[in-house]
Amino acid sequence: MSDKPQAAFDAPFALPDLAVVTLSGRDAVAFAQAQFMSDVAALAPGHWHWSGWLTPKGRVIALFAVLRRDAESLYVLLHDADPAAFVSSLQRFVFRSKVMIGIDRDAHVSGALRIPSVARGHEAHIDGDAIELDLGTDAHPRTLQVGPTAAPSDPDAHARWRALDMAFGLPRLPADQADSWTPQQLSLDRLRAFSVRKGCYPGQEIVARTHFLGQVRRGLVALRAPDAAPRVGDVQQDGNTIGRLVCAAQDLRLAVLPLERAETPLTVDGLPLEPVALLGGLAR
Repeated sequence: MSDKPQAAFDAPFALPDLAVVTLSGRDAVAFAQAQFMSDVAALAPGHWHWSGWLTPKGRVIALFAVLRRDAESLYVLLHDADPAAFVSSLQRFVFRSKVMIGIDRDAHVSGALRIPSVARGHEAHIDGDAIELDLGTDAHPRTLQVGPTAAPSDPDAHARWRALDMAFGLPRLPADQADSWTPQQLSLDRLRAFSVRKGCYPGQEIVARTHFLGQVRRGLVALRAPDAAPRVGDVQQDGNTIGRLVCAAQDLRLAVLPLERAETPLTVDGLPLEPVALLGGLAR
């Protein structure tokens, strides 16, 4: 973790790996409900939650926060994925739906490691073009802001933000990890990011079957790693490969590992990995 004091991160800093995708029109919510893995229709205006988009085989293409701005418009705060490719892929399923999908390139996303001014939990604060979300807890306060003004770059603060995402159990999936994991393998139930009861969406049958038949055998594990440890690679235990690193930030790694495994040491490329508990409190 960075040695920079917490107070230095109170000011907003740019989050360049987040993009704002908009869905608007009479059928915007119905379209999102049919495509995304969360119960978008249950969101009240001004509320948000975690969500994602899956392949028909139930693998995560992209993770994001979805905010219902009003009755006919949604903001998707897209993490890591290419927004142009995401929008293009979604548009293939519009057909006759009355929905417009695009990228709001005038909306800049920034973060600050402090308590939000107004937003709390799943309730956003919307003031014209300015939006504030609560992405933290009392112990680890974080504010996400969307607005017309770009915040300055701060690589240390940005790295700390990503590490906290992962510490909360929010995977930051690089491109080579897209289409690789189910929501259950990424333990996205901890964030209440998917629904098994709302009805059909791409991958829903796989997700629901896994849930109701109790077939979840692997999940997300946080690991502390030495500086020399790779950011990707196979996790070894007793000479056997038991899982794989999914993403990395600072000294933290997230891996998909068996839920039932021995307590013997874990390694990657011969370097030790120390399991640590994931933080709670980011479910919305």
